[in-house]
Amino acid sequence: RRQWWLWSSAISVTLLLALGIASFAIPALLAGSSPLYGFLLSDAARGLLGLVLIFNIYVVYEQNQIHRIRREFSDSLYKMAVVDPVTEMFNRRYIMHRLEEEVARCKRYGSPLTVIAMDLDRFKRINDEYGHAVGDYVLKIFGDQLKRATRGSDIVARFGGDEFLAILPDCDKQQIQYVLDRLNGLHAKTTQSKIDIRYSAGWTDYIPGESVDDLLKRADELLYVNKRNPKGPF
Repeated sequence: RRQWWLWSSAISVTLLLALGIASFAIPALLAGSSPLYGFLLSDAARGLLGLVLIFNIYVVYEQNQIHRIRREFSDSLYKMAVVDPVTEMFNRRYIMHRLEEEVARCKRYGSPLTVIAMDLDRFKRINDEYGHAVGDYVLKIFGDQLKRATRGSDIVARFGGDEFLAILPDCDKQQIQYVLDRLNGLHAKTTQSKIDIRYSAGWTDYIPGESVDDLLKRADELLYVNKRNPKGPF
C-alpha cells in the first residue's frame, strides 16, 4: 500500500504541476504577452519543475527503503522457516527436504550416502539442574562444533529437542569417525561449574530402494543401541 501511494502521489503531483504550468503558459502565448511576463513565467516554470524533481527524488528514496524492508522481511521469513533459533543451524523441516533430495540423487546415480543421528546424554538433567538458558547454551556449543566438524558439502541440523542429524554424501568411514571424534571432549563453562557435553550417535548408510523414513529409523535404532551401551564406539 505504501508503494502504491508513493507512485500514485508522484504521478498526481507531476500531472498537477504540468497543468499548473500549462494554465500559466497557454493564455500568455495566446494573448501575446510582454517579454517581462514571459521571463517571469519562465522562472515560475523552472521552480515548478524543481519541485517535481525534488519530489521524485523523495519517491526514489522511499522506494529504496521499501525494497530494503522487503529484503529484511524476506530474510527473516527464510530464517524462521529453515533455521533453528537456538543453535542457528538448519531445522528439521529443512534437513528433511535435503535428505529427500540426497536420497533421490542416490537412486539416480548410485552414489553413497551416510546419515548420523545424535542426541545429548543427560540433557534433561542439565535443564533441571542449571536451567533452560544453560541448556540452550549447551545445544549451541554442540551445534557449533558439529558444523565445524563436517565438510561444506555435508548438511547438519538440530532435529528437535536435544537431537541432531548429519547428512554426509560421498563419505567414507574414516570421515565419519573424524566427525564423531571431534565432538568428544566438549564442555560448557558457567559461573558455577563446568558441564561436560556428552552424546550418543548412530550412523548408517543408505540402502538402495529404501525410503527416507526407513533410513532414519535404522539410524535411530543404532543410536539407542549405542546409548544403552556406554562402552560403544561413540
